[in-house]
Amino acid sequence: GIAPRPKPAAGEVLVQVQAAGLDRGTWHLMTGRPYLMRIMGFGFRRPKHSVPGLDLAGTVVELGANVSRFRVGDQVFGIGRGAFGELACAREDKLVHKPAALSFEEAAVMSVSGGTALQSLQAGKLQAGERVLIIGASGGVGTFAVQLAKALGAEVTGVCRTAKLESVRALGADHVIDYMQEDFADGAKRYDLVLDIGGNTPLARLRRSLTRSGRLVFVGGENGGDWSAGFERQLLAFALAPFVQQRFIMLAAREDYAVLERLAQYAQAGSLRPLIDRRCALPAVSDALRDLEAGKICGKVVVKVAES
Repeated sequence: GIAPRPKPAAGEVLVQVQAAGLDRGTWHLMTGRPYLMRIMGFGFRRPKHSVPGLDLAGTVVELGANVSRFRVGDQVFGIGRGAFGELACAREDKLVHKPAALSFEEAAVMSVSGGTALQSLQAGKLQAGERVLIIGASGGVGTFAVQLAKALGAEVTGVCRTAKLESVRALGADHVIDYMQEDFADGAKRYDLVLDIGGNTPLARLRRSLTRSGRLVFVGGENGGDWSAGFERQLLAFALAPFVQQRFIMLAAREDYAVLERLAQYAQAGSLRPLIDRRCALPAVSDALRDLEAGKICGKVVVKVAES
C-alpha cells in the first residue's frame, strides 16, 4: 500500500525530495554487509528503515518542533532517512541550504561522499604545497577529494583504472596513475599524504609511497571480507604506529552541517562540482548498486525521485 506521510520529530524537517544520491553506506545497509553492521544494531534480517537512501536534496515542506535554521519552502541538501521516497525526514543539523550554483541533482550527491572526502583531507592535515596521493580517485569520495585537495593548494596525484584516467584528469588532478599499468608504491615518488579510499593495498606498499613522516588516512575498507570489511590493515597500522614516524589515521566521518556548509561554499565558489556518472529512476537502483560494487561507476549516481 501507500506509505504513510512521514512525520518530522522535534528538531527535524520534512523534505519533498527532488533527487537522492547512491552511496556505499546505502549499499552496506541494503545488503547487510559487512555482517558486523548487523551486530552493531543496523538491523539483523532487514534494514531498520523500510525506505533506503541517505543523500538527498529537495524543498522543506514541514517543520518539526524547535526547528530554527529552516523555513517551509527552503531548498536544502544533506542527509536524511528514506531519501528514495518522495518525502523524507531529516534532522536540521544534517541539512544546509542548497547553493544556487548546484542543481538539485548535483546537490543530492554531495553530502555523504563529499563530506567523507573533506574530513579525510582534514584528518590528514593537508597543507598547501604538499603532495597528496588519492587511491580510488574515480569513485564517489575520490572525485570530491581530488577537487578539494586542489582547492586546498596541494599537488594531486590520482590513482584509478585505465578507463577513468581522463575523468580524473579533468577534475584537476596534476598527475594520474593507471594502477593496472604502473606501481604507485615503487618508491620513486613519495607523498606527504595518502588517502586510501576503499582499497586493499597492503600496508607495506602504502608505507613505501609515503615520505618518512607522511600521513596515511584509511577511508573505509570496501574490499575486505563479508565479516570485517577489510580492517585488517588498519589493525596492523595501529600495532606499528608507536615504532615509526609515519602517521596512520582511521577516518570516522561525522554527519554534521558544518562539513556540509564548507562543501556548499566550495561549490558556490566554483571549485567543487560532483561528477555524475548516471541518473537513474528507482527501478534501476539495484543495477546501479551492482555496478557500484563492481567498480564500474565513475563519480556519483543520482536517483531521480521527483520529476523536476
